[in-house]
Amino acid sequence: MTGHDVLTNPLVNKGTAFTEWERDLLGIRGLLPPRVFTLEEQLQRTLHSVRGKSSNLERYIYLTTLQNRNETLFYRLVTDHIEEMVPLIYTPTVGEACLQYGSIYRRPRGMFISLRERGKIAEMLRHWPVKGVRLIVVTDGERILGLGDLGALGMGIPVGKLSLYTACAGVHPSYCLPITLDVGTENASLQTGSAYIGLKQPRTRGADYDAFIAEFVAAVKTIFPQALMQWEDFGNTNAFRLLENYRRVLPSFNDDIQGTAAVALAGVLGALQLTCSTLPEQKLLFLGAGEAGTGIADLYVAAAQAAGLTAAEARARCWFVDSKGLVVKNRGDLLAHHKLPYAHEHPFIATLEEAVRVLQPTALIGVSGTPTTFTQPIVAAMAKFNPRPIIFALSNPTSKAECTAAQAYTWSEGRAIFASGSPFAPFELNGRVHVSGQGNNIYIFPGVGLGALVSQAREVTDEMFLVAAQTLASLVGPDDLSVGRVYPSLTKVREVSLRIAVAVAETAYRTGLAMRPRPTDVVEDIRSRMFQPVYREYT
Repeated sequence: MTGHDVLTNPLVNKGTAFTEWERDLLGIRGLLPPRVFTLEEQLQRTLHSVRGKSSNLERYIYLTTLQNRNETLFYRLVTDHIEEMVPLIYTPTVGEACLQYGSIYRRPRGMFISLRERGKIAEMLRHWPVKGVRLIVVTDGERILGLGDLGALGMGIPVGKLSLYTACAGVHPSYCLPITLDVGTENASLQTGSAYIGLKQPRTRGADYDAFIAEFVAAVKTIFPQALMQWEDFGNTNAFRLLENYRRVLPSFNDDIQGTAAVALAGVLGALQLTCSTLPEQKLLFLGAGEAGTGIADLYVAAAQAAGLTAAEARARCWFVDSKGLVVKNRGDLLAHHKLPYAHEHPFIATLEEAVRVLQPTALIGVSGTPTTFTQPIVAAMAKFNPRPIIFALSNPTSKAECTAAQAYTWSEGRAIFASGSPFAPFELNGRVHVSGQGNNIYIFPGVGLGALVSQAREVTDEMFLVAAQTLASLVGPDDLSVGRVYPSLTKVREVSLRIAVAVAETAYRTGLAMRPRPTDVVEDIRSRMFQPVYREYT
């Protein structure tokens, strides 16, 4: 690769950092300004540019443009300033970016596969310029964060997740392929909008949808036989079913179900160090009974069984309030399949506030996508019968959070153990600074994916997510707990991902799911494979 091709390929482009020797060698002299900059000088210039933008959406657009131009510089910026950059390239800004994706679309990144391509999906995948794809994040755009059906505009999610795989776990960007499956949308404003980039038709369901997904999975297995696939932001009607249908067909997992479960369980395990109680003693009340909530409950059950409870005893510790009220057996409506294990014998309760007062849970977990639902009476009630109430408002983006950090701390008189899906600033109350944890899947899925890739796992199992949660919780230190944070600082996320990858890989080796022999030193083997954002020297 020489000349202009070098400068238009983001994987090899160094921009103004090409040396005098490299400019002659690659035939790019005259195609760049004469001054040679170091990576560090470029980094400072880009950081200044990001901070100079007037809004987070403008910062997102700038960073996306940088990623499409120079991936090494982009990832160096993100890894060196991860607490500042992650909210810009993912939650909460990615929610706004998805809403505006048609208007801000600049350059192709990833693949859009629509129903029009039925019968030729494998042919389409061959169009992707990199043949060694190892990691795919795919969505059909039906349930983007807490924003609902955004159809093809959901592409911002796979792009963002794969950026986090590289930034947080060192998966080489050339391995990554974001895909959006466009099967239409039920969002009427998109169907009539002039800037909408997807199919303007109602969402296809039933047998036609299933056949389309089956063809897609078969095509991935054929064209990218070593690929791991992450299902992302599918609606409840499809998410559980697709995971169970295909998790053993090709190595795959659903981050909304399993990743959210692991990060939430890790937060609960971390909180137990502050409440001085045990996992079997907890009673969890969930607001929201979709894929995230029941995924957390399922993983809690697995962890509680390991701690000595039976499966029935553990499920009895998990309660759900959905849009119709408390999930109980005699409620009268037809419950979805994934809710049935948690439909207990109990009088029906119509509201969350009453459920809190009657059930007296130790932990209140919000995964509803409905903002401001953890009200002052609810938080105050939690604090009345818990010395340290666990309150997790996990819905994304920030606008969908069930309550804010300030509200949780204020209404509980500073006693709440709070975590949220999107970040909140530290909050001072009565002379004490509270630093809330961000219960974001960023702590889980990059490490799980890396461990599965390195070990060449044939399947990504629930046990892998359990060990990921336990590993994450073990990395919460005294400094974190002293300010009330139940997750490590985001600045440590690459080390967190490494440790989770090791735990996942060891699980694959131990259970016979790894297709690669176990190396002598698993830690160093994985560490040596992690992408580092430094420039390659041409000789």
